[in-house]
Amino acid sequence: MQTEKIDVLVIGAGPSGTVAASIVHQAGYKVKIVEKQKFPRFVIGESLLPRCMEALEEAKFLDAVKEKGFQEKNGAKFVKNGKVCDYQFADQFTPGWKWTWQVTRADFDKILADTVEKMGVPVAYETTVTNIVFNDDGKSVTTVEDAAGNKSYIEAKFIIDGSGYGRVIPRLFNMEKASSLPTRNALFAHTVDVNRDMSDEPDRITIVVHEKEVWIWVIPFATGVTSVGFVGNPSFFEQFKGSPEEQYRAMLASDAYTAKRFDGVKLVFEPRTLQGWSKTTDKFFGNGFVLTGNVTEFLDPVFSSGVTLATVSSQLAANLVIKKLRGEDVDWNKEYMEVMLQGVDTFRSYVFAWYDGTLDTIFFADDQDPQIKSQICSVLAGYVWDTTNPYVKDHKTALQKLAALINKRDNYLKIMSENK
Repeated sequence: MQTEKIDVLVIGAGPSGTVAASIVHQAGYKVKIVEKQKFPRFVIGESLLPRCMEALEEAKFLDAVKEKGFQEKNGAKFVKNGKVCDYQFADQFTPGWKWTWQVTRADFDKILADTVEKMGVPVAYETTVTNIVFNDDGKSVTTVEDAAGNKSYIEAKFIIDGSGYGRVIPRLFNMEKASSLPTRNALFAHTVDVNRDMSDEPDRITIVVHEKEVWIWVIPFATGVTSVGFVGNPSFFEQFKGSPEEQYRAMLASDAYTAKRFDGVKLVFEPRTLQGWSKTTDKFFGNGFVLTGNVTEFLDPVFSSGVTLATVSSQLAANLVIKKLRGEDVDWNKEYMEVMLQGVDTFRSYVFAWYDGTLDTIFFADDQDPQIKSQICSVLAGYVWDTTNPYVKDHKTALQKLAALINKRDNYLKIMSENK
């Protein structure tokens, strides 16, 4: 069988894999990407966050992405019963990017993969990793199989696993464990958004609170197509019967916001379901490998954290791999896992606060403090590593304390009003 010798094997050609491959390649090392699927391919995660722009910039992808003309995203809007909470990234507490994009992921991922190929990194599509053997020195031999069933070996000094939902190394080495988040489902489709102009901000991403623990994403693309998805507990979806399209249209009709804007719209594809997406692992690294992106943990789609965690983790991991290949010591626990857990845990706190109603109290409060709002805005922009921000540093308690203060204030004002 054919054996190829390289410095770094990257598993997965999504944003995580391509960002890592580009950065390592730029440092002068021989890199190869293996990807199980054929591109372009559909994947969810269509709304980026400003923090990921820094990773795309270091990977030298920004120019290629800009040429595509994706819809620019300058903030996020949350809607509940007609009340609006608006976050503009220009107002964020943390210095950084003030905008990003809403993207059709099939196109976005293909652009990144094509760009890294043009740089000189080979991408082997429809190639499946079937086995990996690690030596004591961290070097490895990976067995791969192409679409025709031909097997070959890849010898590498290091492996970066950015395989996303494929979770190659965690599955091969029994590293997977359940997430602390409850199981949730999503039903979504792309719609031909003929009524977009009726929206007050037709190009903004909007998160609609449908009912307790159920929400809707509305993500407009530059093409005139809009992604609309419902997310909630499995029990919510059980009340809607029929085919996926019948269920989906019934859901659209059940909410005042979506019923008006998406009544009778043409669907680009039959509605699709996602479920049980939250998985994690005990360790994000091992002797000869590092896990990046959704391989570490995918939390929830509500704050669009997926691509940001994917690109930032691969940006950090790639630079540590370069350091390792240069013969320098790397403390993977301190320099990688603790750093990534800071970001993952911050987003996790916000996900819990979203579903338990804490953020509902904060987002839709009257007379919001501009400083606090700017600090929360930084989290929503993906700057979850800025521990000078109290809503990052104290993410486990700060939101609950703020919501309690708001409730106390509102109750006091209510009592005062009733006593007049």
